[in-house]
Parts: sequence; structure tokens; C-alpha cells
Amino acid sequence: MTTKKTSTLALVHTSATLVPMFAELAAKYLPGVNIFNIVDDSLIKNTIACGELTASTSKRVVNYAASAEEAGADYILFTCSSIGPAVETADTLVNVPVLRVDQPMADQAVATGKRIGVIATLSTTLEPTTDLVRRRARKAGKEVELTAVVCEGAFSALMSGDAATHDQKVKEALVKLSNEVDVILLAQASMARVVSTLSESEKKVPILASPPIAMEYLAGIFNSNKA
Repeated sequence: MTTKKTSTLALVHTSATLVPMFAELAAKYLPGVNIFNIVDDSLIKNTIACGELTASTSKRVVNYAASAEEAGADYILFTCSSIGPAVETADTLVNVPVLRVDQPMADQAVATGKRIGVIATLSTTLEPTTDLVRRRARKAGKEVELTAVVCEGAFSALMSGDAATHDQKVKEALVKLSNEVDVILLAQASMARVVSTLSESEKKVPILASPPIAMEYLAGIFNSNKA
């Protein structure tokens, strides 16, 4: 009797702070799956500095996908939305599936409502996420109305160690946007903790964060592969 090979998931991060978050999610959604991490924060730093995802950074994203495949990954998840377009390119160039973290979230938002809000603290993340929502809506054959919001000053506050100002700016934007849309997407995983500070009356619409939705999506894939 042959023993079935244990599945292996590679997580590619642009911040070391995301490693423990995804380790916790993996323990919840993917018990029994081997996990390894690749971290390179220069990917997001270069993207922010240039104001866009450059060809050079995109090439490095593809190289990380190839490296993860060579390391034995059966599936690769990139956990940063800002490099999403390069992740989609990587998916066409390696021999194992590659997923951008916000795709399952975008699909869920499209299925939830027509008026979709996207909120970010970086403009470099906002545009890739809104573009993704538009394309996933077209693929689903659904018309959507997008409202995109950047929380000005929130990211710089967070980077300077002022988490309280970051959280307050994000909270104010969430409360305001919830009066205008059917569902809200958080373009960055770092914003997810703010949702728990909202009162029930302030949570007027579903607020979606990509990490748990992506890991739940992958759990469905890995479980179906076991069957």
C-alpha cells in the first residue's frame, strides 16, 4: 500500500509580519499541509518607492515562484496584493498553481453585492485590487459599481510606529464607506485588525479580508485533492 504524498504550500510574503498571521491561519484551515515561507520585503519597498509594480520587480516575483516550485511546493500563495499582476504572470510560467491572495476575496465580493467598496492605505495596492475586482466581475458576467478609497496618512503612520493613528483613519473610512456600498474589501491584510474594533452598529455591510478567505479557498482545493 502506497502512502499518499503530503501536500506542500509555499507562502511568499513581502513582510515578515505576515508569517505568524498565516501560520495561525494554516493551523486552522490547512492542518496536515506542509508549509514553508519565502520573505522579501524589498518587493513591496521597491513598488512603493517607484509608485508602481516595475518589470524588474515582476521578474523577481516570477523567480520566487520558480524557486518555490523547485523547493517542492504543490501550490504557491503570494500574500501581498500590490504585486498581484506579477503573481498572475507567474501562474502562467511555472508548473504548479500560483494564487494571488486577494482573488478569492474579490470573487466573494462580486458574489455578495453590486456596489463594492475597496479600501487601502496605499495607492499602489488600491489599483491592482480594483482592477482585479473588475476583471473577476466580468468573468462572472456581473456588472458592479466600484468605490475606491485611500486612507491618506494611515500607512506612513503605521510605518512610523503610530498604529493608533493608522487604525483610527482606517476605522473612519470603513464607517463612512459602509453607508455607500453593499460590501467592503480590505486591500491590505494589515487593516484587518481594525474590523474587530467596530461596533455591531458600525458593521453595516460585510467587510472582507483576504488572508482567511484565501486560506479557506485553499483548504477546499487541498481537501478535494485528497478525495
